[in-house]
Amino acid sequence: MLYTLAGGGTLCGVAALVLLIVSTATDYWMQYRYSGNLANQGLWRFCINHKCHAHTLTVAFWDATRAFMLLSVLSCFAGVVLGLSAFANGTKNRRVRTGGIALLLSGFLALLALAIYTGVTVNFFGKRYIDWRFSWSYILGWIGIILALAAAPICASNTQTSEHTPAIPVAPGSTDC
Repeated sequence: MLYTLAGGGTLCGVAALVLLIVSTATDYWMQYRYSGNLANQGLWRFCINHKCHAHTLTVAFWDATRAFMLLSVLSCFAGVVLGLSAFANGTKNRRVRTGGIALLLSGFLALLALAIYTGVTVNFFGKRYIDWRFSWSYILGWIGIILALAAAPICASNTQTSEHTPAIPVAPGSTDC
């Protein structure tokens, strides 16, 4: 039962890690019309008419969103590595719990990043561009948050291992059968 719970938490963590990496790396966080052309915007660059350009403006919300998403990916990676290493060495209670805490931290960092991006996008771009919408990699980021936050309590709640089970005392003169 313990391996099943830890494995389920680690599997959720792996899925969250993949989704957070894809979400951070792609250019499809927001789509809008710019001068009649379809434009895509991501964390690192924007694309108009299939020509992509790096963001030239250093705005605090871009930097904060990028930093929190990268920290989230690193924390999720640490949680997955700790979860997988628990299986390699036999389940260690401390290692699995630490992996769960790293996944929880990952979920909160990504939540903070997407909250910042959502607030600025709705308040700034929502007023500037009439025809805009959040795109698929932004939505994958939210799904990654849900998976990371779901994996955290599954991993962190594994408190019973064979190392900590008390031995059953055997009465003198009796057999172990």
